Parts: sequence; structure tokens; C-alpha cells
Amino acid sequence: MHVRIGAVNYLNTKPLIYGLDRFAPQAELVLDLPSRLADQLAHGGLDIALIPSIEFFHNSGYSLVSNACIACRGPVLSVKLFSRGPIASIRTLALDEGSRTSVALARILLAERFGVQPQLERLPLEAELEDAATDAVLLIGDRAMHSPPGHFEVVWDLGDEWCRWTELPFVFAMWVARPGAAWEQVEAALGEARDAGLAHLDEIAEREAAGLGLTRPQCVSYLRDNLYFYLGEREQRGLELFYEKAVRWGLAPRGVELGLNPCRASG
Repeated sequence: MHVRIGAVNYLNTKPLIYGLDRFAPQAELVLDLPSRLADQLAHGGLDIALIPSIEFFHNSGYSLVSNACIACRGPVLSVKLFSRGPIASIRTLALDEGSRTSVALARILLAERFGVQPQLERLPLEAELEDAATDAVLLIGDRAMHSPPGHFEVVWDLGDEWCRWTELPFVFAMWVARPGAAWEQVEAALGEARDAGLAHLDEIAEREAAGLGLTRPQCVSYLRDNLYFYLGEREQRGLELFYEKAVRWGLAPRGVELGLNPCRASG
């Protein structure tokens, strides 16, 4: 049976889809932005997708289909908030439109730690950081890993901020299936692809580095030291806390059963 699988075309997803065509020859892989993948999954265009965790909270009919995920246990490097002044003085915030999870995380951290609820503006994907006239800018993905031009008084690595604040990991994305999708036939393949990718980080870095304006050692270090690809017990606890905070601030509906028990991992 043909299965359409969606993933993000970022460096941090490459270990999760390494050799997926070999492990799941019946699957078609579609690469797109996190928010667009979530929309396609919701409308039946995809059977399985690596979607932002905030999107998972909005559909109780979804099923977690693998213990492979994108998480961090400290600095993540690829999700950053750049502020031109003190965090407490932020009144306007430009948001990278690529990921709704990072937007929710930034809003929760600002509100709970500083009582800040800024006016939000959209930063188009084609726009540069210096194009925004806001007090602060949220960038995600590969371009957040570069040092931007301009003066910024504070740079927050949101993964690090969450992990220090909660003493729990943060889960950015996980593999999710829509209702009725025949995900069982590719469940094992998703884990196998992850394991193969982690065994070939040097190869992935060699292939991806130049196109991202990064060095091979930078890519290897990012994938090996900043990211965690297993949805373990502590990751699940972090995900549950993120859901609780999202509900509190009106960023997710109440009463969603996360159904984390099927996802088993060490760590």
C-alpha cells in the first residue's frame, strides 16, 4: 500500500529520513515547511508527517507512530529569539512563519518568565532579520544558526531556556499519522532510518554543509550534540508540560489525550 510521508527539509531532519526509501520502499517522501506539513496531514494530503508538537495538540485523532523525534536537552542552536533590548521591554515580536511550535514556545517563555505578551508580526520566509522593525525577532531552522548582522542586546536559544527553566527536554516535532492511515507498515522503518542516520552523521554533514554555509564539523556537532532523536520518558514529560503551558495561554485546546504510552525509548 502506498504511503505518503511528509518531513521538513531542514538539516535537523536529515538523520530521521536517512535511507527511508530503502527501509520503506512503499512510501513517498514529501519535503515541506513544518506548518505546511501539518496542514497537508490535517486535510488528508499526507498519511504520516513529522509535524510540530503544537500541531499534535490540536487534533486528538492523530496517532504517534514512532519513538523517533526532534528534541533537545539543552541548547538547540536552530531556534533563537533576537532582542534589540532587554527581554522585559519587548513589545513587538516578528515571527518566522516556518514553525508554530517555536512561536508557542517563545510566547510561553516570555509570558511566564517576564509577563511579556508582545504584539506579533509575521516575518516572511524571504525576509532577512534586519528587515524587521520589531523589538525582537524569532528565527528557526538553518538560518537561525548563522550570526545575523545588526546589534542585539539579548539572544535567547529557546531550547536552552526551556531546559534550564523546566529541567526537562523540549520536543519540537514527532512522527504522527492521521486517522485511518495504515501507519503500522512503516513504523519500524521510521526507527530504522533514524538509527541509520545517527550512524552516518559525518556523511550527512558532508552532503549538507556547503549548501547551508556551515562547515562539516559545525553540522556534525549540531546533529550530535544539540539534538536528541528519541522520544524517551523525559521527553514525554517535557511534551506533557509544554501541552499544559500551551493550554494555559490559549495556544492549545483542553482535554486532548496525548497518548504517549505507545512511544517507548531509552533515555
